[in-house]
Amino acid sequence: MVGLFSRTVVAMTVRMPRWFVGWVSRRYVAGPKLEDAVRVMKRLSSEGSCFTIDVLGEEIKSLDEAKFFLEEYKRVIAAISDNKLDANLSIKPTAFGLLLDSEKGMENIESLVKMAHEHDMFVRLDMEDHRVTDDTIQVMLDMHEKGFKNVGVVLQARLFRTIDDIENIKQKLGQDADYRICKGIYLEPEDISHTQRQPIIDAMNECIDSMLDAGAYVGIASHDYPVIEHSLKALNERNMSPDGLDPRKNAGNQRANKGPGYEFQMLLGVRGPLRRKLNAKGHRTRVYIPYGEKWYEYSIRRLKENPTIGTQVAKAFLMPWSNRP
Repeated sequence: MVGLFSRTVVAMTVRMPRWFVGWVSRRYVAGPKLEDAVRVMKRLSSEGSCFTIDVLGEEIKSLDEAKFFLEEYKRVIAAISDNKLDANLSIKPTAFGLLLDSEKGMENIESLVKMAHEHDMFVRLDMEDHRVTDDTIQVMLDMHEKGFKNVGVVLQARLFRTIDDIENIKQKLGQDADYRICKGIYLEPEDISHTQRQPIIDAMNECIDSMLDAGAYVGIASHDYPVIEHSLKALNERNMSPDGLDPRKNAGNQRANKGPGYEFQMLLGVRGPLRRKLNAKGHRTRVYIPYGEKWYEYSIRRLKENPTIGTQVAKAFLMPWSNRP
């Protein structure tokens, strides 16, 4: 059960003036403009981090909005290339019109994926709520079938189905599978998902093991110490380390601009000290960089969808020195 304190903090924050929400969110959102994201990435590059960029916004109401996201992500590709940044893309398929017009949505996504492929750049399909899990996985499979292997998907450990999704994707893509595994921000119904912290962590660790054993590339997206500790142990058991090539016989060739079969991923502004510690030990660490004009809507929706964030908000407000980005 989400703590009363965390729920109270969230309830208060969503009722605060826009400037206050902006003050809280500036730790977690690069800013409203692409230039803000570039500035943050240049600063964090000095720490050895790499990045994935998210243009804020997802489920849309018109195909004109989808055109905006397509053009904006093309600008992102150009900015990454021009500034020689170690970065890739994170996109939400619904922002490209997938739920409005599946054919046009796929056309938009393929257009972006093709451009990214020409720049030797990876595209991560962010996972949204359970309504679009099948559609999002299918987009990835369709892109691979078209020859675009620079596409991977996010899976959410809290969903009961995820361990089976890993096996199904393994059967279709084999060593070409490329995942980000995370707990999942969406609070899903209890008949389809874990709702308590420990079962979610246990499921996350099981998914990591399954992905590693399948020879897939695994982006371990977590700020939880039990998950990080389990991951380090799992990597060691498989003789995987940041010091050489991926030793798994079923892993395939080294991926461009990727780690040796795995990497750690964290949100901007969350557990910076832990990220720097992992990076200091040689592990590839990727920071999720969200930006866009919809920063306010993003912040409010994230708070409402997952009230457990309330404790992090309180910490950012009361102890801003404890977790610099």
